Amino acid sequence: MTKQTRHYDFAADALFLDFDGTLVDLAPQPEDIVVPPELITLLQRIQQESNGALAIVSGRPLDQLDFFLAPLRLPLAGVHGAERRTADGRIIAQPVADVHHLRQRLMPLVNSHDGLQLEIKRGALALHYRHAAHLQQRCIDTMIDALKHEPGFTMLNGKMVVEAKPHVNKGDAVAAFLHETPFRGRRPVFIGDDITDEAGFALVQSETMNGLGIKVGAGPSQAFARVDNPAAVLGLLRQALDAHPASSL
Repeated sequence: MTKQTRHYDFAADALFLDFDGTLVDLAPQPEDIVVPPELITLLQRIQQESNGALAIVSGRPLDQLDFFLAPLRLPLAGVHGAERRTADGRIIAQPVADVHHLRQRLMPLVNSHDGLQLEIKRGALALHYRHAAHLQQRCIDTMIDALKHEPGFTMLNGKMVVEAKPHVNKGDAVAAFLHETPFRGRRPVFIGDDITDEAGFALVQSETMNGLGIKVGAGPSQAFARVDNPAAVLGLLRQALDAHPASSL
C-alpha cells in the first residue's frame, strides 16, 4: 500500500468497506462469491474495538449482505445507498424508480445470450457480462438506449457489469452515516475497488473530512492509497487489530 502520513485509528476513525472485490474476490456470478473464514472474525473484532464505527457500503441489497456476513448484523448501505441500516437497526429506504419497464427493455438481449445475467435489485438493475466479455459494448449500448426511455436511473460501468442505479451514491451513504452515532465526529476511512467507490473516496478525502480512501486493485483512482487485492485488505485489517491500540493502516 502507498504509505501515507495518515493512519487508521480505532479510537478516532470510522471505517467504511465495500464488499465485492474489496472484502471478497469477485466471482463468475454474484451468488458464487466465497467469504474467507477469517473475515467474519476480523469484522466482529473491528466492530468491537471501534465501538461500532464500522459499516459496509455496497451495491448489493441489504438482505444479500446479511446472508454473506451472518451472524453479524452490521450497519449497512445497500444498492449504493438507496437503502441503509443504521447502527441502531433502523432501515432507511430512499425513494427509487420502478425497474419493471427497464427490465422489459433489457430482457431481449439477456434471453438471446446465455452468458448474460440480469440482477434485479430494489430500484436498480445490474447487467453482468463476465461470461460474455465480447458483448461488453453491446450491453453498454443497450443500457444507454433503455435509459433514454426510463428516467430515474444513473448508469455505471463496473467490473464486467453495467448497472442502472438510483440517483444516489456511496458518498451520500457515507455522509449519512457520519451524521449518526457512532460515526459522528470521527475521521472516515473508505476502502473500495470499483468506479462506484470513487464517490466514497471523494467524500472522505474532501477538505472538510480529511479522511483516507484506499483503492483495491489496478485502475485509475483518486484514492490516496492502494492495495493489490481483497487478501491484502484482510491483511491490513489483521495488522491494525494486532497492533491495537497503536494500530494503523
